[in-house]
Amino acid sequence: MAHPPGARDRFEAIYDAHYPAIHQYAARRTDSPDDTADVLSETFLTAWRRIADVPEGDAARLWLYGVARRVLANQRRGHSRRAGLAERLKDAARPAGPDGLDHVREAFGDLPDRDREVLALAFWEDLTGPEIGKVLGCTATAARIRLHRARRRLAKALGLAEKGRTTAELRGESL
Repeated sequence: MAHPPGARDRFEAIYDAHYPAIHQYAARRTDSPDDTADVLSETFLTAWRRIADVPEGDAARLWLYGVARRVLANQRRGHSRRAGLAERLKDAARPAGPDGLDHVREAFGDLPDRDREVLALAFWEDLTGPEIGKVLGCTATAARIRLHRARRRLAKALGLAEKGRTTAELRGESL
């Protein structure tokens, strides 16, 4: 994407003028310096990519607050999804006894590399089917099929299939 002449200077001026305010905004709403840094980087990356949309003057600060607000919301949703997945995996592991988490790790480790990769992209990196497809260099449909099959194999390895459960449980869906 080509930026108009002077875009870099304009971005630098916006960054210099509004970084402290956006930093404080993010720091007050995050739990760690790393999360704050993530919000800042995504906010200013958006500003760079959409430099033509950033309003002039002090309105730029408000626009940046709006971007940071959406970045924070996405970050919270991601944390929430990961926490939910961890809880579901713990629940799935409980029937196996005290070493249930080891059972999940073992089942995951026994999967083929390609299954582990697609599951990790979906659950650890929180990517969608189309995003996974881009990472893997395949279509979104192929990525969704690969993810479905990997979930099914993991469910079977965890013994969920034999207990009448479905891979929907691995996605957090109720029966």
